[in-house]
Amino acid sequence: MDGIPAVTQDDVNNLISFVRNVVKKTNCSGVVIGLSGGLDSVVVTKLCVDAIGPDKVYNIFMPSRVTPGEDYMTTAEISKVWSTEFSIIDIQPAVDSLQSVLLSTDDTAIDRGNISSRCRMIVLYNQARKRNYLVVGTSNQSEMMMGYFTKFGDGACDVTPLANMYKTQVRELAKLINVPEKIIIKPPCAGFWPGQTDEEEMQITYEKLDKVLYGFECDVRDKEISSFSGVPIEKIREIRRIVMISAHKRMPPIRPEEQ
Repeated sequence: MDGIPAVTQDDVNNLISFVRNVVKKTNCSGVVIGLSGGLDSVVVTKLCVDAIGPDKVYNIFMPSRVTPGEDYMTTAEISKVWSTEFSIIDIQPAVDSLQSVLLSTDDTAIDRGNISSRCRMIVLYNQARKRNYLVVGTSNQSEMMMGYFTKFGDGACDVTPLANMYKTQVRELAKLINVPEKIIIKPPCAGFWPGQTDEEEMQITYEKLDKVLYGFECDVRDKEISSFSGVPIEKIREIRRIVMISAHKRMPPIRPEEQ
């Protein structure tokens, strides 16, 4: 991965211990995870199963009108294989109601997707409160650095195990914890509109993006990043700008003394 640290079994063990310790220290009874059928939510589910047992892991699949039919089968299969509790909660009626209240008939696909994402988080926190569970987030470091998440939507959670792992590292982690290959090779997708994929929307593959982001993390100059990543300088500058302008999405609410 051209300098990006390789994922090892020690990393797996540390993440499992992390989840187990957080649940114990917070005196919570288990965890709830929004299971989409994508790589990140499946990896997080398996980590939690290994950490605290499947009987304390509650997976909720929350489809909308644009959710692919295959995701219904994938999520049900994953939950069955790992013996987690599983529910399907259709969020489309809530999304439609909000759009009606907001008079949002001219919203873009991203606007509608953000509403859907925030509806899903309402569901997760509603169930977490009733059960004394923690909401476990599924965002990885690549998404977080790019601001590629919905603030107070999929970016909201109580604990975020993958926050220090780039997408390419999550794929390596998935192999170590025996995530099915069909999940690992599935094109990443936020599900905001039919046929949408992360890489098409960002116009760069995660393999190249992660090299660029890791270069930023290591304070490497753009010219050198371009040399080892194969990404043009202009695209690197665009990515750097996106990371900068999305900084507010990674910050807690700004207090007066922090201005």
